[in-house]
Amino acid sequence: MKIVFKYLIRFYQKYLTILSFGSCRYYPTCSQYALWQLDNNTFFKAIYFTITRILKCNQLFDGGFDYPVINKLKTNQNINFEKIKIKYWYIPLENGKYLVVKNREWKKKNELHESK
Repeated sequence: MKIVFKYLIRFYQKYLTILSFGSCRYYPTCSQYALWQLDNNTFFKAIYFTITRILKCNQLFDGGFDYPVINKLKTNQNINFEKIKIKYWYIPLENGKYLVVKNREWKKKNELHESK
């Protein structure tokens, strides 16, 4: 179910956001927030948090930075020690909660500049 929902979000990002370009009140955008939630939470929690985020996207709220918050980290992830690709940074908060921040891809940009 997560995979289908991710494809729908990516379709929306690619083809439908042209209609409302630059009108997002938050960073990350609501669609990107939904993808991050789906990567770090169960399907129903991700849907719940995404819907509440979309409902906050109006003039009554200030907007700004609103990163996803998760309760606990996944501890049974397999790690390949030869090359580690960090997708998300988990910043600890109080009560065992973590703030989720997406890692930027610096290496790809540097490789493009070196090859020119």
